[in-house]
Amino acid sequence: MNDNERVSEHDDFMGDALEQARLARDAGEVPIGAVLVMGGQVVGRGFNRPISGVDPTAHAELVAIRDAATRLGNYRLTGSTLYVTIEPCLMCAGAFVHARIGTVVYGALEPRTGALESTVRAAELPGHNHRVAVVGGVRSDECRALMQEFFRQRRGVKPDAVAAPGSGRQSSGDA
Repeated sequence: MNDNERVSEHDDFMGDALEQARLARDAGEVPIGAVLVMGGQVVGRGFNRPISGVDPTAHAELVAIRDAATRLGNYRLTGSTLYVTIEPCLMCAGAFVHARIGTVVYGALEPRTGALESTVRAAELPGHNHRVAVVGGVRSDECRALMQEFFRQRRGVKPDAVAAPGSGRQSSGDA
């Protein structure tokens, strides 16, 4: 597969993850979606469900991993690629190692809790018995916009609102 085909494949599967994120948004959850791919086929899907599932571990990535493991009858997902709309947290990064995920492709950075690039490079920590490749920034504008719009709506901020100097309010571009 050449680089152009790989970029197109990443874009397509990130589109599937964005669909999952919209399902999360529609369910009142933070709009993060994930799909797990093996052999060019989606084998696991998930969107954030901590609120509806009453489960703090029900992140989109873990839901997709659980779905794939159940479907495949194996907790080892060697050679798989996980697509997720937002940079994963440290908990999810640990699960990638345990599940033997081959590659994680994410959309937008998560500057507060992202653990693949933003706050720590968890995939590079010494001592892990498995290495996960990381590709970031795939369809990042779409992924970021979905999150920003969700939080604007929750805060009641209009999309065209701009913070007046000295108002103490963040601009509508901040998520």
